Formats: sequence, C-alpha cells, structure tokens
Amino acid sequence: MATNNRTRAVVIVAVILACVFGLIGFPKSLDQLKQNLQHSIRLGLDLRGGSHLVLQVQVQDAIKAEADQTIDRLKDDLKKQNIAWMGIDRNDPQTVQEADNVQINIKGIPATETSAFRNLMTERYSDWVLTTENSTDYDLRMKPSDLVALKRDTVDQEIQTINNRVNQLGLTETTVTQYGSSGDAYQILVELPDVDDPARVKELIGTVAVLKITSVKEGPFPSREAALAQHGGVLPLNTELDKMLPRGGSQGDEWYLVNKNGVITGRDMRNAQASQDTTLGARGWETEFSLSQDGGKRFGIFTGANVGNRLAVLLDKNIVNVATIESKIDDQGRITGLGSQDEAVDLARYLRSGSLPAGIVYLEERSVGASLGADSIHEGFVAGIAGLLAVIVVMLVYYKRSGINAVLALILNTIVLLACLSYFHAVLTLPGIAGIILTIGMAVDSNVLIFERIREELRAGKAVVSAVDAGFGKAWWTIVDTHVTTIVSCCFLFLFGEGPVRGFAVTLVIGLAANVFTAVFVSRTIFNFELSGQRRLQELSI
Repeated sequence: MATNNRTRAVVIVAVILACVFGLIGFPKSLDQLKQNLQHSIRLGLDLRGGSHLVLQVQVQDAIKAEADQTIDRLKDDLKKQNIAWMGIDRNDPQTVQEADNVQINIKGIPATETSAFRNLMTERYSDWVLTTENSTDYDLRMKPSDLVALKRDTVDQEIQTINNRVNQLGLTETTVTQYGSSGDAYQILVELPDVDDPARVKELIGTVAVLKITSVKEGPFPSREAALAQHGGVLPLNTELDKMLPRGGSQGDEWYLVNKNGVITGRDMRNAQASQDTTLGARGWETEFSLSQDGGKRFGIFTGANVGNRLAVLLDKNIVNVATIESKIDDQGRITGLGSQDEAVDLARYLRSGSLPAGIVYLEERSVGASLGADSIHEGFVAGIAGLLAVIVVMLVYYKRSGINAVLALILNTIVLLACLSYFHAVLTLPGIAGIILTIGMAVDSNVLIFERIREELRAGKAVVSAVDAGFGKAWWTIVDTHVTTIVSCCFLFLFGEGPVRGFAVTLVIGLAANVFTAVFVSRTIFNFELSGQRRLQELSI
C-alpha cells in the first residue's frame, strides 16, 4: 500500500512539474515570468484584437482556365485527326453567379466529319457535355458533377495557398477557413491576431491572384501607348499587354505583349525554391520549380517547340519575371539570371504560394480592437475567479475537511488544462474561457458524485476504508459515461463548427481529460495518504 502511494505521489509531482514548466519555463526574473506566461497562453482574435476579412473566391476564373486548356487540347486533337473547324472560343462570365454558364463554342465542323468529331469528344472529353446547335456548330458545357468538384477543389486550394503565404510571412495562430454555411458562397474567412489594419492584412497576404506562365510575343515597351502604337491601337487576337512589376535597378516601366492563354497555371505548380550557382557569381541566383505530371507534359511540348523564345511569369496580370527558354523543360525547370537572392526567393514564393487557381474579392474588412479583448479577458477572468471561489466555499462548508481534497484536485485540474493549451499551441478564445468555466463545474460534479457515493456507503454501515473504496469504484463508471458523452458532443462541435466553437470544444475536451486524472487519480491518492495506517478509522470528515 505504501509503495503504491509513493508511486502515485511521484506521478502527481511529475505532472505538476511538467505543467509548471509548460506554463512558465525557467524564469530568471519576475518580468521574464510574466513574458513566459503570456507566451504560453496564446489569445485568439476576440481577446487580442486583430483583423477579420471575408474573401470571395472567383470560381469562374478556374472554370474559364479549365475551358481555355480544353480549347488548346481540342485544337491539337482536331489537327491530329484532320478534322477541320472554323472557330473555337468561349464566353466570358464575370461573376460567381455566372460560373455555371462557362461555355465553349465550336463552329464550322464539316457535316462529313461529324461522326469522327463525336467519337473524339466521347473518348477524350467525357467530362464535358456536347450539345448540337446545328449541322456544323456545337457547344460544350462541363458536366454538373465535374463542375461542382472543380469549384470545391478551387476553394480548397485557395485556402491552402493563402494559409501557406501567411505562414511564410511569419504569422502564427491565424484562421484561414471556408466561411458560412452555404456551400455555394465560395467564401473564405481570414483572421490574423495582432494585425489591426485590414490594409496591412492585404499587404501581408500579398498578391493572392491567378498565376500563369505564358509566351512573350513582343517587348519590352516603355508604355502601354507605345505598345498599342505598334499595332495600330488594336492588339492581335488572343494577346494582352501586361506590365512588369518594379525591380531593383529597373529603368522605368516595362510592358510586354504576351499570349492571353497561359501554358502553365497555378493548378500545375507543385513546388519552387531559390538556389545559387556559385560559378556564375552575383548573377548566379535562380529559382527551381516543379510541375504536375499533366502540366509537365504540356510544358515540355511547348518549350521544346519554342527554344530561344521568351516566357513570362504573371501574377494577376502583373509580370514578375521574363526568361528565355534555353532548352526543353518538362516537369522540372529553372529560371536563371536573377539579380539577387531576394529576387530568387520572392519569385519562388510567388510560384509556390501565389499559385491560386482563381482570383479573390474582399467582401468584408474589419478590425477587432484590443480594448474589446482586454474587456473580454477581464470579464472572463472575474467570472472564472468568482465561480471558482464560490465552488471552493461550498465544497469546504458542505464536505468539511474532504472538501480540501476536492479543492486541490480542482486547482490542479485548471493548471493541467492551461499547460495542455500551452504544449499544444492552442489559442484561447472567449468561448475557450467559457469551456474552462464549464470544466470547473464538471470537475466539481465528479467530486460530488464520488463524495456522495462514499456517504451512502458510510450510511450503510461500512468501514471508512471500505466506504472510500466502494465510493470511488461505483462512481467511476458514472464519471466515464458523462465524460464520454460530452466528449462525443465536442467532437461534433469541432467537426462542424468554426474557429471560436472549435476553441470551446478543444478546451472542454482537454479539461475533461484532466478532470478524470484529478478527480479520480489525485483525489484517491489524497484519501489513501489520509487513511494510510488507519485501517480502523471510525469517522471520515465528509
């Protein structure tokens, strides 16, 4: 018995030391103690203040990009099978509500080649629905199931990309998730604690727009007007004029005439990183990138046929780099001749995390003031302390000396909960504080169950030691039932809820797990020490 108690005591002391270390570390001064504590307990947006933005994903951009790639593939397939056509283009919906209306128009298919054309569409373009307009003209629309999947994947990739970009800029404890209950809203919620200026948030997120790599037709031109003058004010078909982003050492503006349809888009980009060729000196910085299997095939065909020509990397119609194709590039390539390490790193960041399949529109921008957070913290703290003191008084009055047992377990429960939040790098929100308060109530409930069971056994005439054993044994399964039920509910809150609701669920689950340890293991150990060597004890202060 004594050996068992010593083992239990060692476990409890070890847990306490681990919790204290997780909360305050090894402070050398009072100021450092406060800093460590503030760093351990990470506060959410509603407590610290910060920025709240709601973005709408322009899913029609991704659908139009998919249509453009389908048009390029279709033209190549028609040439290979010697099927003539007069024209292939698409419409240009501008809003999210019109995303389902993206349509490819195929005109001038000879009536004699209708059978070959239909066979081609059935074999190679099964994700598109072919509609006959007349004997020579056809329309293509994406199948509803594939359309829904593309829009869903687009929103998921937008979330991942924005999250990656924010993380690369050194921001932590951010929220980037789908917003709203409506699945067809295509909205994203971005919350950044400690950044109280929405304009600053936009700057931190950067140019989160559509990435594409396309061919350069002409340029550079000193101005847009100069480029237009070369073509009588009318741009060639399927081309556009884009401006180079300012670079260090650049002399004035640079405009390029580029192909409107990208060879590679953000959906094809897999990874990119900066590297240096030391044999080239200061100009040895370059950016290596990798593409998807399908993107690598298309890029290999294009670059193999255009060695010596130029490529432009565009982000939201802004050119970030122009490079010459030196050899055929498949799924692995390099952009060389960059002026500095910063230029190579920035280009890699654009390629890696700026590769969004669709543009975004800011629907809502607001800042949450730090004063709101301070008020919330103060009120939550006061409520928690008041509730804790009230519980302590009631336990001591009602259960007498055994109430001290419950109070110690309750305090340890709170310490374990806060330490777990620190170790897990969890963010404490106002709903999280509510979860802590609820955990205190459930911890008291567990002690009440145990103590009332012990009282029942004592009334039944059992000896003190036997009554304590029976009380803990019979209350155990009741505690397990109530805790498991609550944890299951928290799992549903976490799966289907959003940021603050998830914070409440996480806090409550951690508190319940800590409660099982303190109310059963710690409380029983305290009783064991009190009853150790007193097997004939006649009364128990409870």
